[in-house]
Amino acid sequence: MTHTLPQALLLQARTRGAAIALRYKRLGIWHTRSWNELAQDVSRLAAALHQRGFRRDDDFLVISQARAEALLLALAAQWLGGSVTLLDPELDNRKLLSRLKPSFVLAEDLGAVQQIRSVDGPPRLLLYLDGRGLNAAADHGLIAYSELSRGVTADVPAPANESSGTAFVFYSAAHERSRRMSHGQLLEGARGLVEQERLNAGEEALAARVFAASGQARYLLAPWLSAGFCLNFPEALSTRDTDRRELGPTLVLGTRESYARLEQWARERLPLPGTLGYQLYRWAVVSDVGFFRRWLGYWLIRRPLLDVLGMSRLRVPLLVGPGLTRESAEFFGTLGIRPRNWQEPPAQWDPDEAQAHLISHSV
Repeated sequence: MTHTLPQALLLQARTRGAAIALRYKRLGIWHTRSWNELAQDVSRLAAALHQRGFRRDDDFLVISQARAEALLLALAAQWLGGSVTLLDPELDNRKLLSRLKPSFVLAEDLGAVQQIRSVDGPPRLLLYLDGRGLNAAADHGLIAYSELSRGVTADVPAPANESSGTAFVFYSAAHERSRRMSHGQLLEGARGLVEQERLNAGEEALAARVFAASGQARYLLAPWLSAGFCLNFPEALSTRDTDRRELGPTLVLGTRESYARLEQWARERLPLPGTLGYQLYRWAVVSDVGFFRRWLGYWLIRRPLLDVLGMSRLRVPLLVGPGLTRESAEFFGTLGIRPRNWQEPPAQWDPDEAQAHLISHSV
């Protein structure tokens, strides 16, 4: 049995090496990585971090939206026995960063780099993904993610195997409290979800939410490593709806707010009330009718609407946090989509975590 997330990755590489593990979009083109390739990528990144001084119990801080590169670096840091702190790039993290004084950082873009630069004392390693607006040639403290693995001579250590080790650290929106999640907690929860939802290696999941949410780690990343399905990354938040339609995922993880956004997006594309088209829509979404009307309504209205939403293949709709509003539940119910609610366990927030982290990493 695997005890850590990197061990789960290596198990998938051994058993399903040629199968697609990741799919991500760049400049409108989809790229794929197999489990074997993914394990090799993470191993090289772990060697690169090790060569740059990252050690067991160090913390790697990530300020990024859901990006494949951020996931690979997180697994590389965990491979070395470190933890990963995830922050939302849309928030102002400067006050928290001034307390944490991170040593190893991945900043998605100019805005995230500027947040890091507001902290007294530069990090030992500052990587970036999107170089627009940055002058890396003039700023010797900046390194592109693509350059990290070049010229690496260090051997990668064996992956950490302590299930009690911290995998991720999350902070409350106010940045006053933190929550640590161990490898064991994540993998145990993932196995339960895989069994209850009957997840298998044939699923196609979409990672469109920001990483800085414990539900993303618990109900998407850990089950992905446990079940061995394909995880898909949209090119950007602005393209996620288009990318979802192209992919047709079978597994979607969302919150009440994200489902409400999809509902609003779909309603804006419905015919105007009072028109013949709207009357046809209302006729088609009635569920308690005979077979012929259900069949005709599905092919005339419901299936095209599901295609627009990118949910025509959806098998496992998951909901984390508060349940849907009655209006949203009725809307998705008429389309045959009934998200199953997975409530987060009671959060064990540590109000002194940020200060403890600062002390332990200032030695």
